[in-house]
Formats: sequence, C-alpha cells, structure tokens
Amino acid sequence: MAQNKFRGLGIALITPFCSDGSIDWDALVRLVEYQIRGGVDFLCIMGTTAETPTLTTAERRELKRVLVERVAGRVPLLMGCGGNCTSAVVAELQEADWSGIDGVLSVCPMYNKPSQEGLYQHFRAIAQASPVPVVLYNVPGRTGVNMTAETTLRLARDFDNIVAIKEASGNITQMDDIIKNKPAHFDVISGDDGITFPLITLGAVGVISVIGNALPREFSRMVRLALQGEYAPALSIHHKFTELFKLLFVDGNPAGVKAMLSAMGMIENQLRLPLVPTRLTTMEQISSILAELNIKY
Repeated sequence: MAQNKFRGLGIALITPFCSDGSIDWDALVRLVEYQIRGGVDFLCIMGTTAETPTLTTAERRELKRVLVERVAGRVPLLMGCGGNCTSAVVAELQEADWSGIDGVLSVCPMYNKPSQEGLYQHFRAIAQASPVPVVLYNVPGRTGVNMTAETTLRLARDFDNIVAIKEASGNITQMDDIIKNKPAHFDVISGDDGITFPLITLGAVGVISVIGNALPREFSRMVRLALQGEYAPALSIHHKFTELFKLLFVDGNPAGVKAMLSAMGMIENQLRLPLVPTRLTTMEQISSILAELNIKY
C-alpha cells in the first residue's frame, strides 16, 4: 500500500519569469533553496500557482529536470498531472519519465463538467495507470465541478495508491465528512492557506500553500504547531497573516504572491497572459504589511 509523503507544509511553487517572458532559472533555484532552508516538507510543482497552462511542453520538461536535480531528494516532489481528457492524462502517466517524482497531483477535469460517476471513472483510470502515488485535487472554483465527499471516499477506499486529496472546495462540512470517514491510508490536505489552521484541528495533515512561497519559515511553524496540538501559538501566527491571505488572492493567483516575492526582492513581478500583475494599490498594501510584520528573509 502506498504511503502519503505529502504532510506538513507543501509549497505550490511559482514559476518566476524574466522581463522578456522567459523562465528565470536563477530565481527558480534561489527560491527552491529558500524554501528548503525555510523548513518546507515538500514541494508541489507545475500546479495552478506555477502558471502551468502557459508553459510549453519543452519548458515543463526542463522545469522537471532542473527541479529534480536541484532538490536531489531533500524533500518529496509532488507534480501536477491532470486535464479534462482522461486518455491524454493516462498516456502522460504511462509514457513520461517519473524518476525523481514522489507523486502526482491530479485535478478534477475542468470545463466539461463530468458527473460524479464520470469523476470516479476518470480517477479510476488515473490510479490504474500511475506509477507513483496519486493526490486528488478538488477545486470547483477553477474546474466548474465539485467532487463530493462520497466520490472522494469511494476512490480512497477502492485504490490504495490514491493517498490524499488537496481539498480547495471551501466547504468545511464536506472536508470534515471526508476526514471522519476516510480509510487509514488516505489523508486530507488543505488547498487554502486561510483555512489551514481550522482544517488541521479537524484532522487534516497539512497544506499545499501559496503564501509559503514567500514565508516558508513562518508558515511552516504555524503548521507544525497545529499538527502538534499547540493550537494557541498556531492560532496567533494564523491571525498575523489574515490580511495577507486576502491580499494574495484579490487580484488572482499567483499575481498576489508574485507581487509579494517581488517586494521582497526575490523575483521580477512578471506573469504570462492571460494573467497580469496585481494592481498598484494591492502591491502597496502587501508591501506595507510586510514592513509591519518585520519578517527577515
């Protein structure tokens, strides 16, 4: 039976770009080292926050190569592999080189809005094809379809290599239902920074975080305290970041965290269309809060 390696603080890693639109490989390497020094538990690569739909096939291949080589097994790597054509996802799982990758994060199919049975059959095919453990990803705000607790639990019970779900439905009751009724080998991971603390108190095992790109040390401390049952100090850290949680998403993701990293001097504030940088007012608010927090980086 596959084991879930993706616990604690995981980072939904951004893809830094240069002013000419190319990938900033030097900034990427610096960011990875900053994350690992900050104490992250795993990295999630080529997910939503990486602007993966705007990357070419060649860029995705090179990103994987660089990240596997740089991380060198120091933390587990979870790599995005999903889409709304089941056969195409299955072909990628069967044909790609997965060496150095510890698991795949597979999102619910977007746009074509399958039924719950369609979702089950889609992930059934993925589980049967995948050479590495599978983490489901439910994010109805992006895909247009919510995978219910019943479907999630059915998949968890039927396939030992489906080890977790990144839950970003925003429905705490649904998440709690999964946590309460899940099999022992299966975990729930928060997909939203802002509800990570309350979700861990219910039994989630960690988060795939956006804010952790910029504040890995501080956010990993909150996650670890919460997982150890030290809720009062964890809640204190959670409350410190409440305004930042909102600002990071008010102009879309990853525009907010890229603005934050740019204010910290770590990357250029560049995104690929159709995404654009945050508004100036948002950037000013982010910079102001960073100054108030007096976080060293």
